[in-house]
Amino acid sequence: MTQVSDPGPPGYRAVATLYNAWMTGLVLSLVSRHGAAVAREFVFRHFRQQHLEKFLPGLKKLGLDGLPHAVACALYHYHSNALGGVKTEFHKESDRKAWVRYPPPRWIWRGAAICAIPREVNEAMLHGWHGHNGVSLGNPRLGFVCTGQTVNGDPGLEGYYYEYDHPLAENERVRFARGECMPPVDSETLPRLDAARWPPERLHKTYRSYAMEYVRTFMPVLAEQLGSMMAMAEIARTARLIGLQYFEETYAQVGAASFTDYLARMLAAQGEDVRLEADGLQQRGWRLMEGVSLGHAAARYSALLAWGELWRGALGAFDRRLKLSIDVAGETITWKVPGGEIR
Repeated sequence: MTQVSDPGPPGYRAVATLYNAWMTGLVLSLVSRHGAAVAREFVFRHFRQQHLEKFLPGLKKLGLDGLPHAVACALYHYHSNALGGVKTEFHKESDRKAWVRYPPPRWIWRGAAICAIPREVNEAMLHGWHGHNGVSLGNPRLGFVCTGQTVNGDPGLEGYYYEYDHPLAENERVRFARGECMPPVDSETLPRLDAARWPPERLHKTYRSYAMEYVRTFMPVLAEQLGSMMAMAEIARTARLIGLQYFEETYAQVGAASFTDYLARMLAAQGEDVRLEADGLQQRGWRLMEGVSLGHAAARYSALLAWGELWRGALGAFDRRLKLSIDVAGETITWKVPGGEIR
C-alpha cells in the first residue's frame, strides 16, 4: 500500500475546475427540472449559509475588519472572490460608498451556462449574501445597490455598498439602479494582498478551497430544501454528468497517466488521505465534508454515493466498459473496478 502524495497546483486547479462546474450544473438542473423558483430559493439559501459561515471570519482573515463598513464589504468581495479565481475590480468613492465589480466571464455561470440563468436566480445571490452584510456587521443602515448584471447582458455584475442615513427595511437592503455605473479603474492601481501573509502556496490552496466550499454548502442546503432523498438524487445525477463532461479537461490539468493515477491525484489534491493498493484505492475519511452536518448515517452515506457519481462519470468517459464500485466500511472508502483493471 502506497501513500498518494499531494499533486500541488495542477491538482488544485483540476479540483477547482470540476467543483466549479458541479455547482453551476446543479443550478442549471434545478432551473430546467424544478423551475426558476426552486433554483432561486436554493441560490438564496446557499449564499446566505456561506455568508453566515464565512463573512465575519473572512473580514478578519483579510485584515479588513477595522475599515469603514462600506469599504470593508466591497474589499471583502473583491479579495475573497479574486482568491478563488473570479475576476474582480474595486473602487472607493468615499467611506460610505464603495464599488465592487465582477467583469465577464462570470465564474459561477461558466461558459454558455450564463444563457440559461434567469435574472431572479442571479439576484438571489445578492439577496442571500450582499444584502445581509450590514445585518452581520450590526449596521442596519448599510445596503447594496446593484447597477448591472451579466445575465441581463450588462458588461459585468457590479454595484456598490452604501451607508444610508436611516435604518433599512429588509426589502431595502438590495436595490437595483441600472442608470448608474462603476467608474473605470486602472488594474495596476487595484489593492493587493500582503505577499508575506499570502505566499504562493497559500494562494494555490485557497483557489482550490474556494470551489470546494460550494460543494460543502450545497449538499446540506439542498437536502434541507428538497428533502434528503430528492436532493441527493439530483446532486448525483448532476455529478455524473459533470464527471462525464469534465474528465478530459481535468485529466489533462492534473497531469494523470492512467485512470488510477487520475482518481488518486484528484482525491489527494482536495486533501484526502489516499493509498494505492494492488487492485484499487483506499481513502481514509472524507475530508471534503468534514465538519458538515448531513443528518443521520444513512443520509451521509447517500451524500457520499452522490459525490461518487463524479468519479463514476469520469470513468465512463475514460472507458465506457468499466464500472467503479465504492465500498464503505467505517471511515474507510475503497474504490475498485470489479472484473476490470483501473488502467
